[in-house]
Amino acid sequence: MTVTAAAPIEICPGFSPRPGITHAVFDFDGTLSLIRHGWPDIMLGMFLEMLPARADEDPAALRAELMHEMLSFNGKQTIHQMVAFAERVRARGGEPREPQCYLAEYTLRLERDIARRSRQIRDGASPDSFVVPGGRALIERLLARGLKLYILSATLEPFVRQEAALLDLARYFEGRIHGGHEATPPFSKGQVFDRILAEEGISGAQLLSFGDGPVELHHTKELGGLAVAVASDETEIGSGKIHEQKRTQLIAAGADLVIPDYQCEEQLVKLLLGDH
Repeated sequence: MTVTAAAPIEICPGFSPRPGITHAVFDFDGTLSLIRHGWPDIMLGMFLEMLPARADEDPAALRAELMHEMLSFNGKQTIHQMVAFAERVRARGGEPREPQCYLAEYTLRLERDIARRSRQIRDGASPDSFVVPGGRALIERLLARGLKLYILSATLEPFVRQEAALLDLARYFEGRIHGGHEATPPFSKGQVFDRILAEEGISGAQLLSFGDGPVELHHTKELGGLAVAVASDETEIGSGKIHEQKRTQLIAAGADLVIPDYQCEEQLVKLLLGDH
């Protein structure tokens, strides 16, 4: 990981500071944790292997189209991406596998990287090597300002809790870690947001969220909160570069600010809370 000088914060139209913010919700993978870093390339590679080819197809255009669709589901459980891929295979005249079969193969490929990185941490590597740059400093700054923090991830909750503990992040959230499940009814980030507001007795105007997927940002804006888009380029972590496809989708979802990571955390908090 190469850490550079803090990149500028992109301020989107309509943004205004919120001194009254009391609660902050973080997505986990790609927003705080890098243990699953590189998942888009793994998924894209699998899809390209399994998608029926067309003779006249532009490979670069296909990759861009698949990546756009994959990122549009970011923040939802991974099965949604597999359902969409199965439909794409069928549309090309292929006989798709069950979405659960695609999910199992993708999970197997991703878990190799997860296991390797987890082992590195257990063997003594710094947990911060696998945290989005500036993430820990941002968390500590928000806590010092009195905010109550949550993690909300579509990844299955036992894995989120395990990986948050491995990264020494769990202690900041005091058990307020919500993840996906395989039970009925299906997992919904929107329902968890609603529950947080109801249990805490707060309005959406007191809510701040950080995410690299459109789902959490969209729900935050629907509730009247502030949404920070973490549009990191996962091929160059810490470079300060913005991933343009992510940026476009996250702005469309209602992002108030766009950042590549949290190396700007001091300036970011001042901007969000209206410090002068």
